[in-house]
This record gives sequence, structure tokens and C-alpha cells, in this order.
Amino acid sequence: MQQALSERGITRVAGVLLDLGVSSPQLDEAHRGFSFAREGPLDMRMDPTRGESAADWLARADEKEIREVIQAYGEERFAKGIARAIVAARDAGRIGSTTQLAAIVGGAVRTREPGQHPATRTFQALRIHVNQELEELEMTLSQVPSLLETGGRAVVISFHSLEDRIVKNAFREQSRADPYPKGLPIRASELPAAQMKIVGRPIRPSDDEVRRNPRARSAVMRVAEKA
Repeated sequence: MQQALSERGITRVAGVLLDLGVSSPQLDEAHRGFSFAREGPLDMRMDPTRGESAADWLARADEKEIREVIQAYGEERFAKGIARAIVAARDAGRIGSTTQLAAIVGGAVRTREPGQHPATRTFQALRIHVNQELEELEMTLSQVPSLLETGGRAVVISFHSLEDRIVKNAFREQSRADPYPKGLPIRASELPAAQMKIVGRPIRPSDDEVRRNPRARSAVMRVAEKA
């Protein structure tokens, strides 16, 4: 982001909007490999010309790595059984399609929340890992204060708890005027000014919006302003 603005001769902006959701066309187009509901190659890369696909990663990762990714990024309580099932299945051949992986996960998950496919959390975890989404988010948020003009606002819409936690913690740290340990003898005039200030409370979609757009149901919007 910083580089893109610099190349255009822009030093400060009035606002930064981050919509962290995967776009509907990405989910709906089977060849992108994001959806467990449609037959397609197990890819999941936002940019299919760069990096390692989900299928390639699953082919080389050991059981512990797979379990840790599914557990950490999918918050999946059945991660151990899923990882074991994936490793057992790949012994019979490459796991190369979305429906193939979905079936493997479905066989390993004993129960799931009503209306949620057994593979939902696993697919989320693999997508986050393949695209390094959380690392990208942390790097982006760290740039925001230096790019905003005074009074400029940062607005972030996240769609799951891992993203929202990163946004909440980043805004909270950036809005602190006193980063030093408690009790440190330092004059108030010597304290650095806070970079940002949090604006209002987190905003969630109304029942009416969720009825019109079910994919908005988990969205959380947070706002901070350059101090």
C-alpha cells in the first residue's frame, strides 16, 4: 500500500477502507478452488500465478503442520482427526479437488453446528494459510497511521474472529498515548502522542441486512481516526 501510493506521488490519504472478505465471485467460480460445494481444483490462491496452492501444500506438509494450521486458522476442534484423515487419504493418491477434500473432512468430523458444512472451518484455515492473510493484515494495519492525514479515518470490515482480534488489538495499541511500563518515572510532556483514536463501537449488520445478504452475517466493522 505504501509503495503503491508513493509510485503515484501520494504521501497522505483521507481514508483507508479494508474489506477483508473473500469476494463472492471467488467463492462461486469453481475453478478458483475456494468452495467445498463445487467441484474444482484445490487451489485457493488469491493470485493463482504466485505461491503454493492448497493441494501442493497438503501434498508435502506433515500431519503436525496440517493439524496446527486447521486448529489455529479454522478454530477447528476436530483438527487432529482431520489432519490424520488427510494424511491417510493422500497415501492413496494426491488430494487435488475441492470435493475430494470436503469428503475427507466430512468423514472425520463427528458433528457440526446446524447449517454449517463439516469442511467450512478447514477450508477457511487452508485459504488463510495459503494466502498468508493474517500476516498481510498485520503488515497493512501497521502502515495505516503514517499514511493518513490528521482526521483521516481507517475503516476495517472483518468476517471472522481471528481477523477482528488483529484489528481490535492494532487499533487499541495505536490509540495508546503511553506505551511504557506502569510506574516508569517519565514526565507527561515527554510521552509520545497517540497515533490514532478509536471511533465509536464495533458495528455489526442488522437482521434486515443479513436477510438480504446472508454472507454479511459475521461481519464486524471497526473505525479509527488519525489523531
